[in-house]
Amino acid sequence: MKTRIQWLENVAFVGESPSGHALVMDGAPEQGGRNLGPRPMEMLLLGLGGCTAFDVVQILQKARQPISDCEVEISAERAEDFPKVFTAIHVHFIVTGDKLSEKQVARAVDLSAEKYCSASIMLGKTARITHDFEIRTA
Repeated sequence: MKTRIQWLENVAFVGESPSGHALVMDGAPEQGGRNLGPRPMEMLLLGLGGCTAFDVVQILQKARQPISDCEVEISAERAEDFPKVFTAIHVHFIVTGDKLSEKQVARAVDLSAEKYCSASIMLGKTARITHDFEIRTA
């Protein structure tokens, strides 16, 4: 996998993914940015959320669970000193469907966290990652 990051101005960059997509990352105004896009560290959390949501949805679909929506809320804490890595991350899933099995949702979340989500497992090398979920009826 290969990606490309191009400096635009000040602290703004455009990232091009191997699949041909592009997005702008920028810093806060107090850091010389113009707030044109998410911060690079925010992108890490977005990547984690997308990666684990992808897994959970696929696992539940394969288990023939009637899932109609999946939302992931992530909260994180960072170290105070450089390199300011994430030290704690909490991932909260909101899974919606008609008569979803709590056991199947728990299994999907656990499998993603422990086996399939590369982003979660990688970030777990420096941060304590916790997960929970709630089930909503469609």
